[in-house]
Amino acid sequence: MTSIAIVGAGPQLGLAVARVFGSHGFEVALISRNREKLDGLVGTLTAEGITAAAFPADVLDRDALTQALKDTATRFGRIDVLEYSPADAPDTAVMTTPAETEPSHVQQQIELQLYGAITATKAVLPAMREAGTGTLLFTTGARSLNPQPPTANIDAAAAALRNWAVNLHKELDGTGIQAAHIGIDATIGTPTFYGQPRVTGDQISPVYWDLHTSQRDLAERIFRA
Repeated sequence: MTSIAIVGAGPQLGLAVARVFGSHGFEVALISRNREKLDGLVGTLTAEGITAAAFPADVLDRDALTQALKDTATRFGRIDVLEYSPADAPDTAVMTTPAETEPSHVQQQIELQLYGAITATKAVLPAMREAGTGTLLFTTGARSLNPQPPTANIDAAAAALRNWAVNLHKELDGTGIQAAHIGIDATIGTPTFYGQPRVTGDQISPVYWDLHTSQRDLAERIFRA
């Protein structure tokens, strides 16, 4: 069987990506810090005939994240696809303009977005290299390309993740392993965020399947509603 590990799994994009891959026979590992919410998502997927399991871990805890991915590989045999998309909730995220930004404001986002992605990749890439195949997908908002003043600290960290992911794609070219960045220029669910159009996770999730299957030569896809 093949499997996907979704880091930062939630009821919008994470669930939609799980459904797309699960409908193609993938077993699904859901990783985030809230066990209760993960169990609810597992129940939803199980009811739809998709094999899924919860592996609670806070992406800011690198040891816990690494262990969750090791446990996933033990449970499902190996991890064929990693999807990384954790994010602070809009109502709890600290957002600063460029002039207001302190190093600490960026540091927390760097830990969440870039360092977490590096940690997750280090946990799964050796086995992918050994197998000669695999897919690594990293998600940010499109402000990683087009930053906006109200979210300067978040956008700076997102840009760092985008830069690293696109560079990883270049490094892995010819190895059989795909690495790609997905930038989402929309708000998923409600409410809309700074005037962005509102979409559902189901509208975006086919992009992930395409990057895994028919678009493995692409380093990046930008979703615009």
